[in-house]
Amino acid sequence: MTAPSTQAQSTGGVPRRSFLAWSGVAGGAAALVTSGAHFGVLPGVGAANAAQATSGAGADRTVWSSCNVNCGSRCPLRMQVKDGRIVRILPDNTGDDEIGTQQIRACVRGRSIRHRIYNPDRLKSPMKRVGKRGSGEFEQISWEQAFDEIAGTVTRLIKDYGNESIYLNYGTGTLGGTITRSWPPSDTPIARLMNCVGGYLNHYGDYSSAQIAGAATYQYGGWIGSNSFDDAKNAQLQIMFGNNPLETRMSGGGETFVTQQTKKLHNVRTLVIDPRYSDTALGLADEWVALRPGTDAALVAGLAFVMVREGLHDQAFLDTYAVGFDEEHLPAGVPAGSSYRSYLTGDGPDGVAKTPEWAAGITGVPAATITRLGREIGAARPVHVTQGWGPQRHANGENQARAIFTLAALTGSVGVPGGGTGERESSYGLAMANPFVSENPIETSISFFTWTDAIERGAEMTALADGVRGKDKLDVPIKMVWQYAGNALTNQHGDINRTAKLLADDSLCEMIVVIDNQMTVSARYADILLPDVSNAEQLDIIQQGSAGKMGYTIVADQVIEPLYDCKTVYEMCTEIADRLGVKEQFTEGKTQEDWVRQTVEESQPDVPGLPGFDELREMGVWKTASPTDSGNVALEDFRADPVANPLETPSGKIEIFSQLLWEMAKTWELPEGDKITALPEYVATWEGAEAARADTKHPLQVIGHHYKQRTHSTYGNVDWMQEAHPQRVWINSLDAKARGIENDDLVEVFNDRGRIQAPAHVTTRIAPGVMSVPQGAWYAPDSTGLDKGGSMNTLTSWHPSPIAKGNAQHTTLAQVEKVSK
Repeated sequence: MTAPSTQAQSTGGVPRRSFLAWSGVAGGAAALVTSGAHFGVLPGVGAANAAQATSGAGADRTVWSSCNVNCGSRCPLRMQVKDGRIVRILPDNTGDDEIGTQQIRACVRGRSIRHRIYNPDRLKSPMKRVGKRGSGEFEQISWEQAFDEIAGTVTRLIKDYGNESIYLNYGTGTLGGTITRSWPPSDTPIARLMNCVGGYLNHYGDYSSAQIAGAATYQYGGWIGSNSFDDAKNAQLQIMFGNNPLETRMSGGGETFVTQQTKKLHNVRTLVIDPRYSDTALGLADEWVALRPGTDAALVAGLAFVMVREGLHDQAFLDTYAVGFDEEHLPAGVPAGSSYRSYLTGDGPDGVAKTPEWAAGITGVPAATITRLGREIGAARPVHVTQGWGPQRHANGENQARAIFTLAALTGSVGVPGGGTGERESSYGLAMANPFVSENPIETSISFFTWTDAIERGAEMTALADGVRGKDKLDVPIKMVWQYAGNALTNQHGDINRTAKLLADDSLCEMIVVIDNQMTVSARYADILLPDVSNAEQLDIIQQGSAGKMGYTIVADQVIEPLYDCKTVYEMCTEIADRLGVKEQFTEGKTQEDWVRQTVEESQPDVPGLPGFDELREMGVWKTASPTDSGNVALEDFRADPVANPLETPSGKIEIFSQLLWEMAKTWELPEGDKITALPEYVATWEGAEAARADTKHPLQVIGHHYKQRTHSTYGNVDWMQEAHPQRVWINSLDAKARGIENDDLVEVFNDRGRIQAPAHVTTRIAPGVMSVPQGAWYAPDSTGLDKGGSMNTLTSWHPSPIAKGNAQHTTLAQVEKVSK
């Protein structure tokens, strides 16, 4: 659904208020009713120029730009312009159809970007909240008033509470640029601004990969990445746990082309392990293994049991490169029976052998299938093992991720062509500089997912109970939030209804500043709204281009003049810095173009062959291939010489048994249902597979898969994408039949946290007992609180994972019923 526009319009130079009445849900709400606002046909998408927009006939010029959303890719776009407006979007026309030199063809989202640039939801002028926060009542104000009020609040809060009371929230609505990047928070213009006045409360981790990144810290000493997808040509077997590049990385700048070409040319047998028969399973897999969500660690244990029982694991590799697989390789002082092998055989503390039958009872995968696959994996060398970010986005996600790492180690496939670490695939990238980044004087940080807790009970949050880093506890709650180019204030955060209620109380968080170019769900909760330009309305250099063994960079030029009364984020921060007395420190006397030019100049020594800025600007996109033909091989140096190239773990080796986690389990304060284990054990958890079988009220597990219509919530309000990929709830045909639900029936999915409505997609492409709600749909509750936008986060919770304090948003139980006609 497209959220109605909410910005105030101006008539004859006199600001006109736009009153938006929200029917009754606590803190959030429902159908928007506008009064006094005029919404005209926007240039570039109206019926009058539809034919011209389709053909691009008579365009004045074609300008290189890009799509910079958080899909893992960055795609060049050639924008055709006539009379100052964009009339057509063309893809990259350089390169060929070979891996490493391919055309970077944008996906359907990028090709529809004109419908974002000229969207009815575009913010047009600065606005200030005049009603209750979240009510949608704003009035138009001048830029000067907006800058003055923000600077005044920042000054007051620093004086009264200190810099840690000001927080930069997670946002990935614009990603990959030098100036126009909203993630990581430390690289953003907002961070640079705040660093000039003493810093801010930072966050660690992210909604995409918190648990797997946390898990890698303890098993590998940090994020390593797995071998690149093109390297699967060197494998005997490829295993993809919850990895879905054909939907999540579906552009030429992603991994769809790389994976499809590698499969076509080398036909390596591929297993896709996923609760849902994704497009990747459909397009790449020789076999789909459907398991219950959150049970990957149990499946790995069952596979490993077969491998160990039949002597199919690589004992020599484990003896040399790993700690904790067997009793002979445990850290000193650890009790007997603590090894992974003892865990598998039932000689550990729980006394349960992790047989295929045991694993089948948890995962739903037949024991015979587990036995067969264990033998197949054990006999193959090397094995290309990767995982997406679905398996780790659970309450036991750290153990899920570590179990998959361990499977890679059991095959001895780490550090060799055709193998992998079990992490997510990596790719060849360019060593681009970013001179714009500055250092935060404040060392304190919280998990990205606990910012709502820091508003509600900040001074109670501690290191041992809440994962506070940099000090033992927070001293003050969050009093101000910056939300730049992100929709994580509400739409992408857990339990939207609870979050909306929290944000509505402005006695807690006293100011929310949202910088965006769309009236997103999160923008409704702003106190001050600052209208950003789109990427087509400014210049930047896009740094993060990579796919397989190809790296690239894009000069995203200014295509059109800024629309309406919008400004760049660099202009905004410069003006606020001026009012805070740090303008010179913030800008260093440079314009945005100066920073972009400096980025190219400073990158040239580390990126051989990189042209100068003016040449790059003319080219639009510059590509270069990895110097090695084998693709990116993770931990190749460690495999060659583990003594000379140790990992950054305490032992310098792969830690299947983590002594750090063993110690943490003794000291950390965890809520009921959470558990830290030194081994990558399967942990039954709240709202998990076992809980679903015991819960008669909410018996179905619910996951939220990434969807072609949008990247998280970006593009979610684009008409073309809504028509092509409507929001639908995936339900297994057996579960649907038991409830009298047929395909395309309108259904409601609900639990004690919320209720959503959407059509049903009844299919055998999802495991029984599981539903999947495409994540990122825009929250749109009616007067009763029923979310007719179908946002997955209406159902999810605030409960974080135990170690990384990450978002366990795939650990959710609910029920579904057909809507009565």
